[in-house]
Amino acid sequence: MTDANPTPDASTDPPTDGETLRIDTVERLCDDIERNVADVIVGHDDAVEHVVTALLGRGHVLLEDVPGVGKTMLARSIARSVDCSFSRVQFTPDLLPTDVTGVNVFNQKTREFEFQPGPVFGNIVLGDEINRAPPKTQAALLEAMEEEQVTTDGRTRELPTPFTVIATQNAVEPNRTYELPFAEVDRFMKKLRLGYPDPDEEAELLGRTVGDHPIDSLEAVTDRETLVAARETVSTVQVAEPVREYVTRLAAYTRENAHIGVSPRGTISLLRAAQARAVTNGREYVIPDDIETEARVVLGHRIKTNGRDRDGIAVIEDALERVPVE
Repeated sequence: MTDANPTPDASTDPPTDGETLRIDTVERLCDDIERNVADVIVGHDDAVEHVVTALLGRGHVLLEDVPGVGKTMLARSIARSVDCSFSRVQFTPDLLPTDVTGVNVFNQKTREFEFQPGPVFGNIVLGDEINRAPPKTQAALLEAMEEEQVTTDGRTRELPTPFTVIATQNAVEPNRTYELPFAEVDRFMKKLRLGYPDPDEEAELLGRTVGDHPIDSLEAVTDRETLVAARETVSTVQVAEPVREYVTRLAAYTRENAHIGVSPRGTISLLRAAQARAVTNGREYVIPDDIETEARVVLGHRIKTNGRDRDGIAVIEDALERVPVE
C-alpha cells in the first residue's frame, strides 16, 4: 500500500527559498551531515553537533585550541558536506580589510571601476587563524557577521544566503597573535574547543590518514536550497514564555556576577541555538534542557570577569546551578 503522505526526502527535489521542511526531515538531515563529517573528524561528536546546530541556527562559530587538533579540518568537513559556495581566508599580519571584503578595481576597457568581491562573499567562510591579523582587518567581518552585508566605498552589498563564518584561532603564541575585539567575539554564536583525542581515537585517526586523507573523497549530503529551508524550519520552532523567562534570568545572573555579562545578542543566539537543538531531537518546541545544553558554548565567551581564577564558563555553571527553572 502506498503512503498517501510520504516523508519528504532532503536529497530530492530541493525546496525553494522561503519554504520549510518537516521537523523529522531536518532531524535526518542533521544526522546525515554529522555522520558525513565523522568520516573525517574522529572523537569530537559533540563539537560537530554544535557546529551543525549553529549552522541551522543562523550563527557563526569560533574554534579555539592548540594547533593541530583538527579545527580547520572540522570547518572544511562541514563545508564539504553542504553543497554551498565555500571560501577561505588565511589571516596573516599583513592582511588588509579589502582582502576580506573586496575592492573596486579600475577596468581599463570600460573606463569604470568594477567591484571584485572578496572571500567573505561565500555561503560558508573559513577564517583560518583569525587572531593572526590585526584588529582593523578582523573588524572587516563585523558588519558581515551581524547584518549579512558589506559596505565598501559607500555602497552596501548583500551577502549570499546562507552565510556562516567558521573561524579558528590558536590558543598559543600570544606574542604573535592579536586579541579579538570583544564586539567581534560577541558576534560568534558559539565558541568551541576540541582538545586532544584519547589514545584509541588517535589510533583510529592515524589509521584513516596514512594513505589518502578522507576529506579528499568527502561528498556533499545536502545542497544550499535544502539548508536554507532547514534554517527556516528551525526559526519556526516554538519557544514558550517560561523558557524565554528562564533565559532572561540566566542573562541577569551573569550581569550581576561578572564585570561584563551576557548581551541581548547573546540571549537571542542562545534561543536560536536551542531551537536548532530541539529540531535535532525531533521536537518543534524548546525545553529547558536545550537551553542548558547550549548555554555553556553560547554564553561563556561573552562574559568578562575580573578574577584570574574565574572565567565566563564558571559564571555560566553557577547560573545553571542557581537559577531555577520555573
